[in-house]
Amino acid sequence: MTSLTAAEVASHKTAESMYIIIDAGVYDITKFVDEHPGGAKILKRMAGKDASKQFWKYHNEGVLKKYTPALKIGEVKESPKL
Repeated sequence: MTSLTAAEVASHKTAESMYIIIDAGVYDITKFVDEHPGGAKILKRMAGKDASKQFWKYHNEGVLKKYTPALKIGEVKESPKL
């Protein structure tokens, strides 16, 4: 499992490479955007960001379990506290 910083995830917000964070998990949604039942617009808006709040507002644990094997690519590592 890959470990990424929030800044690294934030750099993936283009049509060629789109990541989101849900509960510290990093998901590559690049190929899933057009399949998203709620439409591509919301995923494009959340690309490169922590989408946990928005995800849990509209989805349950079953949705995360269903898509995690195909989309999860890693975890967000904590930035060092300065």
